[in-house]
Amino acid sequence: MNSDAVRARTLIEESPELVLVLDSERRVLAASRRAREQLRGVEIGQPVPPELLDEEPRFVPYEVDGRREELLFLGAPGQLAAYEELRAGFTAAVSHELRTPLARLLVLLESMDLPGEDVHGLAQRASAEVHQIVELIDDVLFLSELETGREVVALGSTPVEPVLSELAAELAERAARADLELRFEAEPGIEVPLRPRMLRTVLENLAENALRYAGPRARFSIDVTREPEGVVLLAADDGAGVAEEDIPRLFERFYRADRARSSRGTGLGLAIVKHVVTTAGGTIEARGGPGRGLEIRCVFPRS
Repeated sequence: MNSDAVRARTLIEESPELVLVLDSERRVLAASRRAREQLRGVEIGQPVPPELLDEEPRFVPYEVDGRREELLFLGAPGQLAAYEELRAGFTAAVSHELRTPLARLLVLLESMDLPGEDVHGLAQRASAEVHQIVELIDDVLFLSELETGREVVALGSTPVEPVLSELAAELAERAARADLELRFEAEPGIEVPLRPRMLRTVLENLAENALRYAGPRARFSIDVTREPEGVVLLAADDGAGVAEEDIPRLFERFYRADRARSSRGTGLGLAIVKHVVTTAGGTIEARGGPGRGLEIRCVFPRS
């Protein structure tokens, strides 16, 4: 394969659009990575699924070595611009969220040179800021993997009870320090359509949200039950709650209610939970209000 062919194949493979290469009979010769990840029924050597031709396709015909081929771009012309706008907004939000802990870290490091300062105490606070930055970066990368399809969410089923019991044991000491009462229960033998890592991610982020925001002397529970509509995972606390106007925005990336803005959280935990649940075919909703705690209800399809 010559350099021009390699270059062309790489351009198609890495295209951010849904693009297919078709022969004269409209059989698929190649497809971009994004097309392979998002389009069902696309197979090399097979005709384009007819339903894809209803998605406002754009054909770009050309010839190579005397053979007629076409590039097929799927999606509206403005779709890529919208994607780029979303990506730019996400990048700006990440930059904004990193700026605060970095600024605090810089102040702490500069303060170490001042006479009479508690260098050991400043170092401990600086270490906490570094951990905050690392946590944010890890969450951003993880959410990026989920959204670009590189992380398989639903692959088989996972029993809930062992994962829930393990997490309860790990969080017991931290919950005691936060003065938060924990109760985790799952019906015997119940499973959800998630990989073990994805199930743990959902449970950890729900518990983390309560540990940070429910407040002292609150109770937090996770119950997983079989209901007519599917497997229901209910995470609820009776703590401080959130304002009614904040409820619809709790699953937005980086969104924090006013009471939580000074928290060390990344603002991505519930966004990650929503993405995992919906990617597995489930639904998620939040309920609550000031002084009435917060309830997050996830419903998974039966496996």
